Amino acid sequence: MKKSLLFSLVMFSCATVNAEPISLEYQSFYQRLKQVNKGNYQLVEVAFSVSKANGCKLIDGTISTEKESFPLTFTKDQRIFLPYDAQLKSDRALINLNVDGDAKSCAIAMQVRSKNTKQAYDGAELLQIQTEMNTLLSMMQGFPMRYFASEIAGLNLEFDADVVITLDGKKIPVSGTYRLDKEVIERLNSIEFSQAPKVISPWTAK
Repeated sequence: MKKSLLFSLVMFSCATVNAEPISLEYQSFYQRLKQVNKGNYQLVEVAFSVSKANGCKLIDGTISTEKESFPLTFTKDQRIFLPYDAQLKSDRALINLNVDGDAKSCAIAMQVRSKNTKQAYDGAELLQIQTEMNTLLSMMQGFPMRYFASEIAGLNLEFDADVVITLDGKKIPVSGTYRLDKEVIERLNSIEFSQAPKVISPWTAK
């Protein structure tokens, strides 16, 4: 039996941090953002978030240097938005996070995902998303990405609610998650959703 894996990676563990706020070097995030920027990807991106595991709730955050401090933008799902800025790297900026919960058990997750989602796609669009994800993941190979070095098995579609997917005219009720195998994507003409996916991310199978 295949073991299905959702492509999401814990990038930084904060287990060694003993005081508030959690502080992480911007440089580590910059290196990942640089890989995405160099690739000029049209449909995919890298997203960072504070994992909600262990009751870790993000209250607020800042990006700071020795001279300046800027508020950090984040969503209710605790995705954090970071600028791609070489000057912040040169200034040795820090990402400072205030959390409600045990800071020592908090972690930052990194996920490759589509930039935007919508209610309908043709086969060529999904194939491009899959191809760009494969290319980006290939660029990121090396620890800890070596565990996901092989090509993805398809796309993972996550929904906030029960939806109906229309796959080349065939209606499929879905609750939570639906996975599109790469062979299906290669033959696909069109796909529609009663509600746009919350996230489209790589799906790997081992």
